[in-house]
Amino acid sequence: MKRLIGHLLAGIMLLGTSCITNDLPYPTVEIAINNVQGEGFTVSNIDLATRTVTLSLDEATDIQNVRIEEISYTVTPHNTNIDRQIFLDNVRTSCPLSGTFDMRTPIYITLSLYQDYDWQIVATQTISRSFRVEGQVGATEFDLESRKATAYVAKDADRSRVTITELKLGPASTESVTTTYSPTMEELSTMDYSSPDAGDPTLGTPHFVDVTCHGRTERWILYVLPTDKTVTTERVDAWSGVVWLRGSGIAGQPMGFRYRTGSEGEWSEVPDVKIDGGTFEAAFKAQPLTTYQFKSYCGEDESDPTTVTTEGVEQLPNSGLEEWSQLGNPWLPFLSDETGKPINPFWGTGNNGSAILNAKDNVTTPDDSTVRPGSSGTKSAKLASTNVATKLAAGNLFTGEFSATIGTNGVVNFGRPFTLRPTALRVWVKYNGGKIDMLGTVMPPGETLQTGDPDNGSIYIALGTWTKEKYGMGKDGAGNDTNGGQPFGSDDCPVSIDTRDVRTFFNPQGEDVIGYGAHFFTESVKEWEQITIPIEYRSTDRIPTHIMVVCSASRWGDYFIGSTQSTMWIDDFELIYTPLESGD
Repeated sequence: MKRLIGHLLAGIMLLGTSCITNDLPYPTVEIAINNVQGEGFTVSNIDLATRTVTLSLDEATDIQNVRIEEISYTVTPHNTNIDRQIFLDNVRTSCPLSGTFDMRTPIYITLSLYQDYDWQIVATQTISRSFRVEGQVGATEFDLESRKATAYVAKDADRSRVTITELKLGPASTESVTTTYSPTMEELSTMDYSSPDAGDPTLGTPHFVDVTCHGRTERWILYVLPTDKTVTTERVDAWSGVVWLRGSGIAGQPMGFRYRTGSEGEWSEVPDVKIDGGTFEAAFKAQPLTTYQFKSYCGEDESDPTTVTTEGVEQLPNSGLEEWSQLGNPWLPFLSDETGKPINPFWGTGNNGSAILNAKDNVTTPDDSTVRPGSSGTKSAKLASTNVATKLAAGNLFTGEFSATIGTNGVVNFGRPFTLRPTALRVWVKYNGGKIDMLGTVMPPGETLQTGDPDNGSIYIALGTWTKEKYGMGKDGAGNDTNGGQPFGSDDCPVSIDTRDVRTFFNPQGEDVIGYGAHFFTESVKEWEQITIPIEYRSTDRIPTHIMVVCSASRWGDYFIGSTQSTMWIDDFELIYTPLESGD
């Protein structure tokens, strides 16, 4: 194989040095990093759009000496029939793909074959730090850049001798890593943190502590300062069925929240408050479209009341999957009028694309013979993966619309307008997972799938602030505009997934994702089962503009990988808005 591509390259060079004009274009071969393996880290994200791999380092990993054993990549030829293995064997790299690296700065790698593809590997490392003192008010403030930790106590507290209850400024000590402190926590507790200037009690005496780990020492500054605040309500974020509360008070004192409905009447105690030193928080189970007042207390002191009104509740349209229409071959998961105009479309499938390619069967159909027990409806959705034009077409159902078929590839637009914040998605599911019998030309990041491996089903929900301008543009595999400069996506369905370009595939770690939850089926589910998918939010104050729900009988269907024997049945979606109970 190497000899063949060598002959191809030699032929191109000969044409370039003769009087014969070479009009043969170079192949477009996209090269993408697929995985990074090594010690003391996990791959948390591979962003194909920005060509960035993010490693999450373990707390004990020395960021200046990260051991990488292998960086693997895939190639995608776009305008040639030459076997892809030939290209894999001839990729050039700008630096070694293994070794020990200082990950305080990114690793820049250029992967080359006809075209250059510039990638970077970056590292993030979260070290859990704590500095707490007896009688502390609120949370400690950490300034990582200047290595400063500041704890607050009541203004009348005696700071001439402060008892430190927790001190952790570096990695936790393990069998292989030791972190030491000089002075020790006990020695730091004997020192005077009060103001050196009696005329300005807001000042404090700083004390230095040397934190040594991995053979290097960092010097931190510790402050203990007075504050007038004894109790503060820091956050009241009202959703539909939950209000997120956070407050601060004096550590060791009784503290919590009180509430009342409306603006009059008796105050009641908020249950299940979690106290952590001088901070406390709760998830208050609320009623939709209801006005509440909340206040924090610490000892005898209370904060001023905060008034909020909770949001409403909505379920997904056609959540029971009872509404279908069929004008021609493709089944559509919504009603249409006599002219064929859709009536309130919300769900979409890939049926339009398979119909254009003359597939004899739809990948997603209504099924009136398989309905979950106890359902008030008469249908479920049947998602059956199949072979269409020599490629796997995964059985699928998603919030959005089918956009276009380009050759044997499809473009679908994900998302529907939605501004509420559910806490979970419940759905009834049956699943028959087959063995992978179809492989595409590109492997999903972090996977090494082979024929015979078990196929997986998937259901995920995401909420975010996506726009068609940012996520809906049409590009081919080489990054060329394919839609006249106009987005495939729309304001209603802004995220375009183009199977020609893996960079358009949905990224749960994307910066505009607010909440995300997923369930992957690694085994068959022979009887109907209701599953609950919790949604994890990055913050409680951001409001989404759109919602995605995506179901697939073959998890890697975007990559044309899966089993033609995989089938999923879905029935009765339900959005949950209250805090989940333990065991959910």
